Amino acid sequence: MSSRALGAGLLLAVVGLIASSPSLAQNRWSWPEKADSLKVLPKGTSKEQLRDTMHGFTRGLGVRCNYCHVGEEGQPLSTYDFVSDKNPNKDRAREMMRMMHDIHTHLEKIQPSGDQNVAISCYTCHRGRPRPMTLEQELTEAYRGKGLDAALSTYDQLHTDYYGRGAYDFDSEEALNVLGYTVLGKGDYEGAIKVFTMNAEKFPKSGNVWDSLAEAYMKSGDMKSAEQYYENSLELEPRNRNAAEMLKKIRGGGGD
Repeated sequence: MSSRALGAGLLLAVVGLIASSPSLAQNRWSWPEKADSLKVLPKGTSKEQLRDTMHGFTRGLGVRCNYCHVGEEGQPLSTYDFVSDKNPNKDRAREMMRMMHDIHTHLEKIQPSGDQNVAISCYTCHRGRPRPMTLEQELTEAYRGKGLDAALSTYDQLHTDYYGRGAYDFDSEEALNVLGYTVLGKGDYEGAIKVFTMNAEKFPKSGNVWDSLAEAYMKSGDMKSAEQYYENSLELEPRNRNAAEMLKKIRGGGGD
C-alpha cells in the first residue's frame, strides 16, 4: 500500500498496541516501536506513520480512539485494549481502508483533468463526521427512528455544530423540502405544514418553499391558506406553472 493510501482511510485503522511493560502501562502510554495485529496497514508501519495516520482519522471523522477501539472516553490510553476486536467499528474500518486503497488504485489509471490526480482522504467524505451522510439523510433517519420533532431538533443541532464547515448544505431549502414531502407522503398534513413552514421561514425568497407549503395546506383541505401561499410562490416565481394551475383549481372550485 502506498504512503498516500496509508493516510487516506475513511475510518480509524485497526491496530494492536502492546506496551513494553505491564507496570508502566498502568501509568503512561506511548506510541509503540512495533504495532501488533495490523491487518491493513503494512507490518513495517513505523510509530510516526501510525501516529500521523491515527491523527488524520480523528480529524477527518471528528472522533476519539474509543470510536474503533475498546476503551472509555476520558480515561488514559493505557487503559485501552487496542488489540481487542470487540468494537464492530474495527471491521468497518478495515473495509473502509481497503476500499480507499482500491479507489486510489483506480485513480492512478485515470488521466487527471488537472496537473495531478485527485487525492482522496477521510475529510473528502466525512468532513468531521463519523458517518458521511447528507443533511437529507440525517433528517430522514431521525424521522424514521424518533419522529418529526426529533428530525427538526436534529436539523437545529447539526446547524449549531456544523454550519460553515462544509459538512452539510444549510444554504438550500432542499433538505427540509424532502423531509416535508416524506411526512406529507405519510398523510401527516399537520406535520408536513410544520416542516414547510419552518422551511419558508428560513428561505422566504424561494418560490419553491411556498409552493410546497401551499400544497400541504391544499391537501389538508385549507384552501384559503393554500391560495395565499400559492400566490406567494407565483409572486416570487412568475413562471411557476404549477402555482398558477393550482390557483385556477382553487378559485374555480376544483381543488382536491
